[in-house]
Amino acid sequence: MNPYTKIISRFCKKKILVVGDVILDQYIQGSVSRISPEAPVPIVLEERFFYTPGGAANVAGNLHCLGAEVSLVGRIGHDAQGEIFKKELKKNAISTSGIFVDKKLPTITKTRVIAHHQQIVRIDREKSHLDGDPSVRHKIFHFIQKHMEAFDAVILSDYGKGLITADLVRFVVNLALEQKKIIAVDPKVEHFNYYQKVTAITPNLKETENAIRNIKITSRSGSKLAIHSDKLQSDEDIDLAGEELLKFLELESLLITLGERGMRLFEKGKKKSVSINTKAREVYDVSGAGDTVIAVFTLSLAAGATKHQAADLANFAAGIVVGKLGAVAVTKPELLDAVKDGV
Repeated sequence: MNPYTKIISRFCKKKILVVGDVILDQYIQGSVSRISPEAPVPIVLEERFFYTPGGAANVAGNLHCLGAEVSLVGRIGHDAQGEIFKKELKKNAISTSGIFVDKKLPTITKTRVIAHHQQIVRIDREKSHLDGDPSVRHKIFHFIQKHMEAFDAVILSDYGKGLITADLVRFVVNLALEQKKIIAVDPKVEHFNYYQKVTAITPNLKETENAIRNIKITSRSGSKLAIHSDKLQSDEDIDLAGEELLKFLELESLLITLGERGMRLFEKGKKKSVSINTKAREVYDVSGAGDTVIAVFTLSLAAGATKHQAADLANFAAGIVVGKLGAVAVTKPELLDAVKDGV
């Protein structure tokens, strides 16, 4: 049996906990035939609209579509968008038991208007600069502590919307390490110092560049990074940055996604990074690709894959989702077909 097929066959036996910023994505699709007489903007005639659970919920959606048992932890507002969000989760057979209502914050919502396959505008609704209800945070900590033992791996999906804080990361990481769980992070630039000693982080190239800049500015030990520039233009620049971040954060592994250039995997104890060429046949929409990468990478590790095998599978999956509209999940049959065609 193909080793990748064997790994995928074990997905259904794994339980993954996802903790992070949840978002309600709304898509409005239509056509444009004229310009508004009120302002020099196109008039979009709406033809259809739909909602999808985004942010950390898209990570959970990918895991569910791949056959894993997933539990999602996040917070929503006491509003109509929150009710729609929960309804969409239930429609996708994802439990809402870890979703807590915070009356001090609205449900984060991103509305994208698309005409003729082109995004015209995106409207964001959020108040992530405000502190939420402390009692909600207490419930989240309690839920994680109560249920951690039941899971094979934990994913922190950090969109920088306020849920992922230094104390939450320390709490989750310490709990996961104590119970010998896999812990992976989709990182936010300002929070890189939080993610020490995790199993893996999966930044893209821009996030890696910004992280180096941020660490040098904010960390007293940032000078220990033997990186002279945060512009990672050559393979040598990327290799040096990856090796330094791996050491600085004491990571088991670091997977940098490079768009059309594929991925670069760094592992503790390995002298050389591994380059993984992109599998995308066509790029239609890159939104949500990072969610797919961390979902497949983590689930593959939980199913017994090596980090190189997990990165390969994540790369196959990313190649599928960038050919679709919106932040959508990769399915198990799609991944199996891609692996059979590409290995």
